[in-house]
Amino acid sequence: MALYITEECAFCGACESECPVNAISAGDDVYVIDASACTECVGHADEPACAAVCPGECIVKA
Repeated sequence: MALYITEECAFCGACESECPVNAISAGDDVYVIDASACTECVGHADEPACAAVCPGECIVKA
């Protein structure tokens, strides 16, 4: 399963640099997560790093 960034994303960019597998990129109005690349940080961290730094809590399980 992968994570998803909701439309409430403020486009702040905090999440992009936190992704250890580079699955996050800038979309038109919100950041997007490549579901085929997202590992939810398994093997890298105890919890998804992007969700931990998201100020708007816009990153949820898909």
